[in-house]
Formats: sequence, structure tokens, C-alpha cells
Amino acid sequence: MPISLVDLGLIYKLEVEEGLVKVELTFTAMGCPAYEMILEDVRARLLAEPGIEHVLVKVVWDPPWSSERLTPEGREALEMWGLAV
Repeated sequence: MPISLVDLGLIYKLEVEEGLVKVELTFTAMGCPAYEMILEDVRARLLAEPGIEHVLVKVVWDPPWSSERLTPEGREALEMWGLAV
């Protein structure tokens, strides 16, 4: 399903300072089967950016994710896949 973590509303905070990126993100559920894969993809993608040497990813559960966090583009993509949001 081609939808970004931003459009899903999973990125809560992003800071960039002198080659370091700090990301706070969440998941739609604590038991997300893609948890480790997503964390590794986020790290790898950010490290591919010029000038980025370190990435710190923090998973947060508060506030809990809800469909209200979806962007309009995210909502549209999920609806196109037949998901009720």
C-alpha cells in the first residue's frame, strides 16, 4: 500500500541538528507486525540523506494514534484501498 508514515499520521516529531536526526513516531497498534521493519526503513532512509550521520528513533504511545491523525491524502489512499476511516 503506497502511503507514507507522514500521511498515516505516525510521525509525531522530527528534529535535525548537525548531522543528527531525532524522530518520534508511533504505530497504529502496539502489536504491529511491521514494527521492526518500519523502524529499520526509517533509519535507512534518513541515513541516505546527505549530511545525516546519526538517526535516533523513539517510539511513543502517548498520545495514542487515531484515524484523526491521517492527512487528507492518507485518508484518500486508505479509502481507495477499501479501508473505512
